[in-house]
Amino acid sequence: MAEKKTTSKKAASAKSSAKAAPAIATPSSGMTLGALKPAKGSWPKRQRIGRGHGSGMVKTGGEGGKGQTVRSGGGKGPAFEGGQTPWARRLPHKRGYSQKARDIGHFRTRYAVVNLHQLDGWDVSVEVSPESLVARGVLKNTEDGVKILGGARTGKSLPQGLKFRDIVFSASAREALAAAGAQLPAETTEG
Repeated sequence: MAEKKTTSKKAASAKSSAKAAPAIATPSSGMTLGALKPAKGSWPKRQRIGRGHGSGMVKTGGEGGKGQTVRSGGGKGPAFEGGQTPWARRLPHKRGYSQKARDIGHFRTRYAVVNLHQLDGWDVSVEVSPESLVARGVLKNTEDGVKILGGARTGKSLPQGLKFRDIVFSASAREALAAAGAQLPAETTEG
């Protein structure tokens, strides 16, 4: 019986040795497991936070700012000077500065406009003035003044000898009215 046990042990050891993996053979090129490295760039270098100014990761440590700098459209414009009065507002105004260059609604003169063809059929005995133009329905209101422009239409003619008061004329209107024999006030031409 002792013989049987030894033979069975030998058979079991033979089976286990057959199942065991073969020993690793080193290739002839000299490559070993210790020489293996990851592909270049596949493992980027770790960013070390809070290691001085040379690292570029000081102050907020890559987290960005909070508040005004985070908001869409936040921050100050290029003309911001830290709260002091900006350069454009520190400059003094020029002497004789014209307000007409600014807001149209407050400082410029607005004229109610009449074209020459609208005076067709005007009664020569009635003086052409802002009041008479409103009374005849040529204008609704006189704004800051009345200006006559040289707009003419075919088939329309100017009456001879019209008289004007408190009215401004364009250059073309003045010429046409002078040719028609109108009595024009002196030095009221504008533009």
